[in-house]
Amino acid sequence: MPDRAPQPVDRQLPTEEARDLISLVRDIAQQEITPQAAEEEDAGRFPRELFTLLSRSGLLGLPYDSEYGGGDQPYEVYLQVLEELAAARLTVGLGVSVHSLASYALAAYGTKEQQVEHLPAMLGGGLLGAYCLSEPHSGSDAAALRTKAVRDGDDWVITGTKAWITHGGIADFYTVMARTGEEGPRGISAFLVPGDAVGLSAAVPEKKMGMKGSPTAQVHFDGVRVSDDRRIGEEGQGFAIALSSLDSGRLGISACAIGVAQAALDEALAYAAERRQFGKPIADFQGLRFMLADMATQIEAGRALYLAAARLKDAGRPFARQAAMAKLHCTDTAMRVTTDAVQILGGYGYTADFPAERYMREAKVLQIVEGTNQIQRMVIARHLVGPEGR
Repeated sequence: MPDRAPQPVDRQLPTEEARDLISLVRDIAQQEITPQAAEEEDAGRFPRELFTLLSRSGLLGLPYDSEYGGGDQPYEVYLQVLEELAAARLTVGLGVSVHSLASYALAAYGTKEQQVEHLPAMLGGGLLGAYCLSEPHSGSDAAALRTKAVRDGDDWVITGTKAWITHGGIADFYTVMARTGEEGPRGISAFLVPGDAVGLSAAVPEKKMGMKGSPTAQVHFDGVRVSDDRRIGEEGQGFAIALSSLDSGRLGISACAIGVAQAALDEALAYAAERRQFGKPIADFQGLRFMLADMATQIEAGRALYLAAARLKDAGRPFARQAAMAKLHCTDTAMRVTTDAVQILGGYGYTADFPAERYMREAKVLQIVEGTNQIQRMVIARHLVGPEGR
């Protein structure tokens, strides 16, 4: 059966503009995203036309400066937009988050000239981005990456393979971390690589258990040549840029996770009200009511946690620990809530006729991407008690 339209969340938003923005997003979700979500995910179809619509609507550059085509929105608002999109279809919500992640390096570390030249098209010109850090042998240990960028006059020549790249093979630009110097984190630099660069190619997309509509692929760089004016930041600054990007990106994943969890709760609530057993709706049974109460509580706690981290970021205060906490809690919540939603729907929850099983499959990847939840625990502990092996 088609997905239900997401139930409106009672949001506390800072401005009337933000309320209008959420209303716009809900309209787009209800009219353009939700009706086709189940069919397109089942077919493994990426909705590129939706991203063109989102770009034209100003939704691909929300947290960035309006001088370059952004929306001047605080993260507190941007993340709630992501939650709404992910509740309608995770491929779309996560895709917007990844695009923002790919744009972050240039927006935060690029020169004025670079920003003027590239950001307008990236933020509002219909382009779609991808972020290239992980490699086949270096996922959690990202500082061990082997992709190399070798200086050749005024150019850099990039050679290597990136793995697990969302939008791999369809992106218009790639933010790429490559080794330009010594081993370890200090020898990494960041580059903005156009998607049509000679020598850039993508492997066949991975066959995933969820998010089948979102292509995830290895991206190969076979002597890809880019000019030095596409290097972002200083030489050797790439790993610091990557970590800073991920702090913000983890908040995006947190919001998407709560969106998926909210969609699963909405589905479970609707089913529990309609399904009758022993002469009454199953929502009248205390055991099931307690499950629903726990699901709703976990979602509210996750939403509060990611918004608290967002408000720290908006205030210019450190938020890396809180971002890791939000990513850990929100994605674990999505896994628990979607699993419980399948249980509430019983046999129907295990079938593709209802979206609960898709939500459950999609929730799993959120515990893995942009730093596994084990990595989040390491980050949190490091902030609490210091680095290991002191």
